[in-house]
Amino acid sequence: QVQLVESGGGLVQPGGSLRLSCAASGFTFSTYYMSWHRQAPGKERELVAGISAAGVIGQYVGSVKGRFTISRDNTKKTVYLQMNNLKAEDTAVYYCKAHWYAANYWGQGTQVTVSS
Repeated sequence: QVQLVESGGGLVQPGGSLRLSCAASGFTFSTYYMSWHRQAPGKERELVAGISAAGVIGQYVGSVKGRFTISRDNTKKTVYLQMNNLKAEDTAVYYCKAHWYAANYWGQGTQVTVSS
C-alpha cells in the first residue's frame, strides 16, 4: 500500500533551521514528481517546492526562495526539505505529495512552528 511518512517537524526559533524528510513506499518512487506543500491555520494549502523524478528542481514559492532547498534520494525513496532562516510566517503543517499522471498521493503532514 502507498505510504508517505513525513518527519522532522517541530518548534524552532526564528532564524533557525529544520530538515523535513518524507519516506515513500508502495509505489515506484523514482518515477514520481515529488513536492512539499504547507497549510497554515485559516489558509489554503500551497505549494512550497517541487522536484522532478530526475532531481531537477521544479519550482519554489517566492517566499521561500533562497531559504528552502528541496532534494531527493531515489535509492532511499526519500524527499527532503531543508529549511533555513525560518520565519514566523513559515509556521504550518507541511505535507509531501507524490504525483505521476493521474496518481496523487499525500502524506499525513508534520507540524512546523516558528516562534520565540
